[in-house]
Amino acid sequence: MRKITSTTILVIAVTSQLFSINPPDWAKDVTWYQIFPERFYNGDHANDPKKESLMGTWPWEEQGQWDITPWTSDWYQMQPWEVANGQPFNYQFQARRYGGDIQGIIDKLDYLQDLGITALYLNPVFDSPSSHKYGAAYYHHIDRYFGPDPLGDAKLIAEENPEDPNTWQWTAADKLFLKLIEEVHIRKMRIIIDGVFNHSGLTFWAFQDVLKNREASPYFSWYSIEGSGLSDASHINEFRELPDFFVGEGQTPFNYACFVEDLPAFRQDEYGPVEPIRNHLKLITQRWMDPNNDGDPSDGIDGWRLDVAERVQIKFWDLFGSWVREINPNAYITGEVWWEDYWTNKQFNAAPWLTNGRFDAVMNYRFTDAMYRFFIDDNTAITVDELDKQLQSAVQDYGEEAAFALQNLLGSHDMERLASAIINPDRWVDHGNNLHWNKEFDIRKPTLQERETQKAILAFQFAYIGAPYIYYGDEAGMWGADDPDCRKPMLWPEFNYDSEITHPCDTDKDCNYSRPHDSVEFDPNLYNYYQSLISLRNNNVSLRRGSYETIHSKNNVFAFKREYQDEVVLALFNPSKSEIKIPKHLLEETTSPWKIIFSSTTSKDMIILPPKSGKLFKRTVS
Repeated sequence: MRKITSTTILVIAVTSQLFSINPPDWAKDVTWYQIFPERFYNGDHANDPKKESLMGTWPWEEQGQWDITPWTSDWYQMQPWEVANGQPFNYQFQARRYGGDIQGIIDKLDYLQDLGITALYLNPVFDSPSSHKYGAAYYHHIDRYFGPDPLGDAKLIAEENPEDPNTWQWTAADKLFLKLIEEVHIRKMRIIIDGVFNHSGLTFWAFQDVLKNREASPYFSWYSIEGSGLSDASHINEFRELPDFFVGEGQTPFNYACFVEDLPAFRQDEYGPVEPIRNHLKLITQRWMDPNNDGDPSDGIDGWRLDVAERVQIKFWDLFGSWVREINPNAYITGEVWWEDYWTNKQFNAAPWLTNGRFDAVMNYRFTDAMYRFFIDDNTAITVDELDKQLQSAVQDYGEEAAFALQNLLGSHDMERLASAIINPDRWVDHGNNLHWNKEFDIRKPTLQERETQKAILAFQFAYIGAPYIYYGDEAGMWGADDPDCRKPMLWPEFNYDSEITHPCDTDKDCNYSRPHDSVEFDPNLYNYYQSLISLRNNNVSLRRGSYETIHSKNNVFAFKREYQDEVVLALFNPSKSEIKIPKHLLEETTSPWKIIFSSTTSKDMIILPPKSGKLFKRTVS
């Protein structure tokens, strides 16, 4: 038995001096929903991307034939323009556009509210030619093709001096995004967006000036150019050559520091991106957190998710945290602090980032890993006792107060979807789990039995300490391998989708695998299951704010207790493929009897845990 007590937390906190002790109170109660905007919903077909909108993003080639990809098409099926260019699927997906936009998110807010969602995280929305928007062209504008007037926005942007905020205007896309914030807040929901401050895109206005003027550019020092002699604390020792697409007539290419070729890294000093960049990023923070600059942040976003946060000098996050909290003391800052050593499957202990002045939370991929290894894996599965140790290690590293605000996710835009992970056990999370790297990865639709495993994992997620986090479409029944397959267009009940019948082997001719013909449709039963879990958590304060105690971890039964004032919830889970009787002592009656309040299966038997299942019981104590 392991119990997290206030004494334990105090000892750990005094020892480490690293715990965040004051995340915003609302972060304990929310259910997060991540939206990848380009693939969520096309609310305005008039603004659909055109061929010219792809200029400047990988594969850095002007397309001949090109058209927007039908939302409901078979994911792997080549479109006519894709057949014409003769390239493999791994080339095509970067050039695809489906037309998701800000209006689409606004149109579907009622859907999210009905589901029970109370907080949104949006992948990057800043102006960029890429589908994922991680390579910004402008931080101070929402992507022109996410708004109602792309051509008009382009004209407004061209009139500005991007370095001078006095020249900045509000584009139609910007204004629509502010409308989204307003609609979110009307529904008593929160919204945070991706802050990508480690790097820019190749089309970023400052990098474009460097391309034109080289060493004479006032922004040359913003980047680490090989041979410049400028010091760089970014710890990026790899330089890539400028793609031919960006080499002007009579110019020679140069090499620049980056992790990915189309995302040049900002040069850093000990305080992060060098001072001129920091000054720019401070203005960006202010613009989106208090758009009308009246001192009232209610018209702005509620916080930030910070991309690859460990690649930025940690002192920068002290500065950033002070900017954010000066504008809105109730804002939420979470970071992506993930792989310490990707090649050995070692995740970071993110405690150094979880301090009063830095982050309130991180994306809790350590939780993801534990759930996959416990419920999904066969040959490499961890035991109930090992699960307990793995979960407790994160709480001990971060502190209980921080644990309540962690984003406990089961999938994201950077890894295979939960449903497909269940189909493919005994694999490390986020390690080549797609057909580009692993031709054996099974891309089929999950079976009903595999959905039962998904439901058990979800029950654990909503009962455990921390904030549940849903990746768009998981509740609708979506499946998919790692990027790009985890970024398919959202399943909507009003659409009729083509079945998935195509396998890349059909065209690549470098493998022999095939697939069943999988129907693609919105799954109302799974949606209702997610909805019931969110309602359960909202209606039981112990699941949001209650203390946590592991009370049983042996013989394939994992049980923990959440307790808040007079409310106690007992959660029991069976990860095995066999039915198990619940140990009698776990349901002993004291002052009041236990009542079953949730089961991941149809079984309501008080003493039986079916295979791959979970059950929650509740009682009131006096």
